[in-house]
Amino acid sequence: MSSRQLRRLRVFDILPALKREAFSLIFRNGRVANGFIRDETLCSHIQMPRESGPARADDEADLDWCHDAVQDVSRTFALTVDVLEEPMSSYICVGYLLCRVADTVEDADHVAPADQAALLRTYDRVLNPDDETTVDEFVDEIAPHLPDERDADWEVVAEAPRVVATFEALPGDVRRAVTPPARELVSGMADFVERYADDGGLRIRDCAELEEYCHYAAGTVGQLVTNLVTRADLSDERQELLYSAAEDFGLLLQLVNVAKDVYDDYREENNVYLPREWLAAEGVDQNAVLDAGNRTGTAAVVARVASHARTFLPGAQRYLEAVPTSDGNTLAAWAIPFLLAVGTLRELGRRPEDAVSGEGVKVSRQEVFAVVTAMSSADSADRIGDVRRQVADKPFHQAVGSAD
Repeated sequence: MSSRQLRRLRVFDILPALKREAFSLIFRNGRVANGFIRDETLCSHIQMPRESGPARADDEADLDWCHDAVQDVSRTFALTVDVLEEPMSSYICVGYLLCRVADTVEDADHVAPADQAALLRTYDRVLNPDDETTVDEFVDEIAPHLPDERDADWEVVAEAPRVVATFEALPGDVRRAVTPPARELVSGMADFVERYADDGGLRIRDCAELEEYCHYAAGTVGQLVTNLVTRADLSDERQELLYSAAEDFGLLLQLVNVAKDVYDDYREENNVYLPREWLAAEGVDQNAVLDAGNRTGTAAVVARVASHARTFLPGAQRYLEAVPTSDGNTLAAWAIPFLLAVGTLRELGRRPEDAVSGEGVKVSRQEVFAVVTAMSSADSADRIGDVRRQVADKPFHQAVGSAD
């Protein structure tokens, strides 16, 4: 039985039996991953439905690998996958990895822009069901660019055949839901790489272009999720609300990333997503965003991006209030990243300069755990607004503690 099939025991199901201090120690020592304890003796077997009949052993092994890979490449998104139920957990997991391959190529500063764009165009053809390009052709093209020592992201790229094979083993309606937004993400990234090929990295011009980039990077993922959750029998009005609000949900999360990751984006990828127009208003050149003399000006633009992100909070909340919980989808899966974004915006408002200095801006583990606990026990979206206001005011674990 695979480690994926030996499902994780929710910490929250046994929390009353744990002393708070003991749990905190376990959490800090890394024995708890994203709110779950892996325990192979306390799990149930889950079989995903497939149109092609019973799953092969190779399919199950590949799917298990995909779940493990998500844990390695993104702790934040792994948290979403973990609090989903099957089969949605696996649908979202595999769809995310398809997109992660392109994201890694787009961020690779050791690959020439022309090669990056060509690789992304090839990968787009791989995802096109009407094209005969194979994933092996993509792997052959990218082989010269694979780092000698691969991190988790590049391991996913190297294992693209496994990711694609796992995706192709999913039900047809799932593949049809995932493919269009995934391909839009890939082609959009290729467009941006080509647009800034002579700059050696992305240099966003203005707010409109920033939103365009955020659409390709995250708005498309919001559409992917919405395509999956609207396969249920929903009213036309509810579907329309979900699709219109999905963009706000995606842009909110990506704009928060843009604001908090200024230091790493420039140092590690030579990308500057802070709009040139906004930086110029503060007297800052895009190629000098991290210079000590520009710290105050750059921090002011970080705060401006965070303020712009807040304009998408109402739409993102409407999305949460309308999202259906069927086919393994859960409110917690999307409420948790939403609330953590609210918490990050709170911290950015208080200390935007930390996004520039390398100090980093993030919410504490205690707050993450408090949010996960609250949302994992929530059976409706009625609390989202209240929790959002609490998180915006102070770290949620402090708000809960003072309420107690």
